[in-house]
Amino acid sequence: MERKEFRDLVSPEAATEAIESLSLEGGIDRVPLADAHGRVLVTRLDAELDVPGFDRSSMDGYALRAADTFGADEADPARLEIVGEVHAGEAPAVAVDDGQAVEISTGAVMPDGADAMVPVERTDLEDGDVLVRTGVAPGDNVMFAGADIAAGERALGPGTRITPREIGLLSALGLEEVPVRAKPRVGIISTGDELVRPGGDLDSDRGEIYDVNSYTIAAAVEEAGGEAVMYPHAGDDQAEMERVLRDAASDCDLVLSSGSTSASAVDVIYRVIEEQGELLVHGVSIKPGKPMLIGRLEGSAYVGLPGYPVSAMMVFRTFVAPAIREAAGLPEPASATITGELATQERSPQGRHRLVPIGLTTDGDGNTLVYPVDKGSGATTSLSDADGLVEVDADIDYLEAGKRVDVTLFSPETRPPKLFAVGEDDPTMNRALDRLERPRYLPIGSRPGLRRLREGVPDVAVVAGPLEREVDHELLGEWTREWGLVVPAGNPDEVTGLADLVDQPVTFVNRTTDSGLRSSLGLEVADLATARDVERHDIVGAIDGFDIGLRAHESPARRVAAGDADVALGLAETARQLSLGFVPLGDQPVRVLANPDRTDKPGVRALEGVLMDVLE
Repeated sequence: MERKEFRDLVSPEAATEAIESLSLEGGIDRVPLADAHGRVLVTRLDAELDVPGFDRSSMDGYALRAADTFGADEADPARLEIVGEVHAGEAPAVAVDDGQAVEISTGAVMPDGADAMVPVERTDLEDGDVLVRTGVAPGDNVMFAGADIAAGERALGPGTRITPREIGLLSALGLEEVPVRAKPRVGIISTGDELVRPGGDLDSDRGEIYDVNSYTIAAAVEEAGGEAVMYPHAGDDQAEMERVLRDAASDCDLVLSSGSTSASAVDVIYRVIEEQGELLVHGVSIKPGKPMLIGRLEGSAYVGLPGYPVSAMMVFRTFVAPAIREAAGLPEPASATITGELATQERSPQGRHRLVPIGLTTDGDGNTLVYPVDKGSGATTSLSDADGLVEVDADIDYLEAGKRVDVTLFSPETRPPKLFAVGEDDPTMNRALDRLERPRYLPIGSRPGLRRLREGVPDVAVVAGPLEREVDHELLGEWTREWGLVVPAGNPDEVTGLADLVDQPVTFVNRTTDSGLRSSLGLEVADLATARDVERHDIVGAIDGFDIGLRAHESPARRVAAGDADVALGLAETARQLSLGFVPLGDQPVRVLANPDRTDKPGVRALEGVLMDVLE
């Protein structure tokens, strides 16, 4: 298959114009009042009846003729004969004449002859009569028919978003259903032979991964006011791709695909759009999001999102969500922009507009700090760990630490976490975090965690193993964990220590070089090399799998549990939880160190208290 190169990359502004040129509107729906909340009226609604439809009492008291109370006061009340009563929801069975009154409830129909009412608090009863101790004027304490809204009056205009307030008015008008703008139907298609829907069987040996984009994009479509329609996953075969796209285009106002948009030989979706529709844009000068497609297919609008989740969601939020909101008649969301200082420098290659995911935290004085959260476009946690994004112009290649930047938050309700911690992945720390309110923890490893703490980014860092140099941070808590070699239950290879990894034909799974466990293992390797009078690299080279490092503390042990390795670096606690064997190599200290400028933050103090309880 011939490789298709990107056309000239268009600017972000040109991509926006291309999407705006597409028609996404879905027409008119008539929905029951119970389902109208959040929808947008498509036409003006006029009242078909008076609200209220009758003259009614505004409170409990007595309906009467105002002229009978002229001059009445506390010293000289007006005495009126009570000739009956009327309650809400019933037709009056009595009329009021001169010198008479009718007991009346709030909301009840005013009886004939009465033109005012007096609250019960300004009256007394005496010998079957009512003594009125205040004068009232005609119309006092009465809501006349049509006072709320009159028949023929404009009630709500087109474009009104229906909230609980409008639901109340529509209910008062007796409307059973209302005409609203139809939600644009958005077909969602994830492409790629490697994708498996969540819940399906995953074959990692074939490079299969769970389909992240379908559910993520569907939720974002609904949030923007559209109706998400998920279609079966499409592979990389052009005929199958064409069939699924045609099905979606025939039933939807907008088709969104993710993946198969780049210029590689297996990415065929742009060919389908070119041959069966109209391709307006193939590539945008933005990062992430360069391989974006915009076009039309059989009368439906089409946007091709990149395959990596971060890229897909960034492009969707920036370009597609505003178009869906406009088609649904919804306003742009409430302003969700804040200003903060960059906690670290950010380098950005020139040439493309950048959307940088960022996280929020606060310094010791409560000032907002922002830091990049970017593990690459293929990492879904770049979104879950981020609070918003910073846009960097194409001609800027460097942002220095301390520079104030504008952050577009993912939600107006977004707030910085009460505690921002980084460092070693550790089960004891995980239990402590479970007891805190709104913490954020990035398990980036001991060395990177300590480095970020020195840079002043997080509140605390969790560091395991030996420290390369003294630190001047406040110690919030400290414990030890037993570490060593995790083996299958029963230890079938009879591993007794590190030397067996060198001398026996066993496969080993290590931790990444940024973890504290890896540092402690490195010291053991050095000691073994000294004992055998060989170079360290000789020991490392003799261990099958030493250079294969996994991030989380349980990950290597799970390889052993799955039968994919004979030995793994890990913790005694992990081995017990997974019912595996364990060969101890030592005890390792774990320290929780606090940024000295943030020791008074409530989240830091709360962590200190929780650690005291957890470590008791």
